[in-house]
Amino acid sequence: MKIRLDAAIDQIYECAMAPSQWPLALQKVADCFDDVGCILLYSRDDGSYGVVQSPSLDVLIPAYMEGWNTRDIRAIRSRERGYFFGRDVITDRDVVTEIEIQSDPFYTDFLNRFGLKYFAASMVSPDPHIEVALSVQRASDKPPYNGDELSDLAIIGKHVERSLRLSIRLLDEGCTKNGLAAALSRLDIGVFILDGLGRVRFSNSAAERFIGDGVELEGDARLRFTSSNEVSTRRRTSSVLDLLPNHQRPIQIHRQKSSRPLIAYLLPVPSSANPTHDFLKNARAIVLLMDSAGAPADPALIRDLLGLTLAESKVAALIGAGAAPRDVARQLGIAEDTVRKALKSVFSKTGVSRQNELASLMSRLTLRKSD
Repeated sequence: MKIRLDAAIDQIYECAMAPSQWPLALQKVADCFDDVGCILLYSRDDGSYGVVQSPSLDVLIPAYMEGWNTRDIRAIRSRERGYFFGRDVITDRDVVTEIEIQSDPFYTDFLNRFGLKYFAASMVSPDPHIEVALSVQRASDKPPYNGDELSDLAIIGKHVERSLRLSIRLLDEGCTKNGLAAALSRLDIGVFILDGLGRVRFSNSAAERFIGDGVELEGDARLRFTSSNEVSTRRRTSSVLDLLPNHQRPIQIHRQKSSRPLIAYLLPVPSSANPTHDFLKNARAIVLLMDSAGAPADPALIRDLLGLTLAESKVAALIGAGAAPRDVARQLGIAEDTVRKALKSVFSKTGVSRQNELASLMSRLTLRKSD
């Protein structure tokens, strides 16, 4: 399993700057569980959506989109019931009964046609306006997913989320092999690409405006964070590459010109990656820099900082931005009672008891200075 998992993770990070590689990465994810295939479904808050699948599911997806997507009992119930789980991974037993598996047309007519039965999905959020489900599909002759498999999928989901923070923006820019540098330059998030010594090989204009305001370049073009929640009080600067082993968590960087910290995400560039551009040769890490300003706050950031589930974080972000539970329900497409129950869980986990206290907590998160 570890060999397959490592191969899948490497391929996932190759997709950060090569979105066309996602079908191959999704197949490697499915291979981790000896499953048939894997699907990446993403939807934006403007109603648009997209689907990427492993090649093994190329025949299934067109049939699914011809009407079965509106009859998918698993997806329909997952949206509502996902707010009541203490995790961001969902499988069949969370949303349907064994009787329904034996009788519902989605199982008996659609999935059975393709030799499939069980699923497991990890919910991730690479952008405040985009939600993503990474869903693996299991053959009908295999048992349901066990706890260890769900834990592994949750780990994979976090890597997918990191890679998608860049990859999905490049998809929006229509990135092609000959247009990667141009696409990176147009992004509104900062992008630094570092070599094995931590030196900057590429930077876009959005990244360069933060030089001297949270990040700095030493004489040999090595990138440093000036003060972050990952930097010890003994050392006021730290090599970005030294932080790479802990890259799964966001890094808050204190700024000199603003009370709002920068949020940094570190993505490894696998040594097996095929460099298609000069600035990618010897590349070992990608640094993404995002301003923490804005309301509502990024649900994934709230999740990582407060220990909430992603579903709870979505509710917390909107309530913290001043939205009423009824408006939150309408925006998320769930019942108002579901919002109130999720909010109760948020209050319990964060130690606040009122909506205005939650709003204050959300504000402090994005104003916090970390030394």
